[in-house]
Amino acid sequence: MARGEFESAKEIYDVIPVFTPRPIAQGPYKSNPDKYFLLFEFRSMTGQQPSPDEFATNLVAMHQKGTSPNGKFGFHVTTYPGNLPQATGWEGSWEVFFAKNLRLALDLEVSRKGADPEIDNLVPMLFDKVIPRLLRPLETNGRTVKPCLVHGDLWYGNAGVDAGNNASLIFDACCFYAHHECLFDRSLLCSCGLLTICLDEFGQWRPACNRFGKEYLDAYHKHVEKSAPEEDYYGRLDLYKL
Repeated sequence: MARGEFESAKEIYDVIPVFTPRPIAQGPYKSNPDKYFLLFEFRSMTGQQPSPDEFATNLVAMHQKGTSPNGKFGFHVTTYPGNLPQATGWEGSWEVFFAKNLRLALDLEVSRKGADPEIDNLVPMLFDKVIPRLLRPLETNGRTVKPCLVHGDLWYGNAGVDAGNNASLIFDACCFYAHHECLFDRSLLCSCGLLTICLDEFGQWRPACNRFGKEYLDAYHKHVEKSAPEEDYYGRLDLYKL
């Protein structure tokens, strides 16, 4: 987990260093190899939310400048939103990568809580009908999805404002290369008590308890158009926020 966060921060810092604290080192304690440390530069924060326009500008830059090293979706190490592993093995298709990660999330849930008849009925429809219907059009009829660097757990608790220069900051990343609208937070327990499984940078912003509201989406889309087919946009967000 420490290595995944460290490598994630390195990727972000290399692309847009003003947007995240500088990662310094990680590894096991010399005195206790079963304990691990993660060291970053200290950045004092104001406790306020970032400005939508400034935050969106940095996020767009990260998505556009952070390109996959091999043109595929994935990451070079396993990353963890919380304590849950993501399936970051490289895939050439966004639909395949998304489905693989959602399957892992559901398998982890069942392994901890046991089978559920309703889930057993719904899951085949989700994978056989819903995901292909909403994600396959992104990669057909001449359309392609560019794998871009995403934070992986971008909710308001993982963002802040630098007290020294009022610049927006993001941290606690679990990166991978994905559709630019997407990132994974598979177990966000919101303050309003809703357990959500979110697999989309913007789907993550849709639950009512998240303070990244419509103004952040609007600010982002001042720079980047919604992916085609645009008429599926809100359907994709519903799929991603589940």
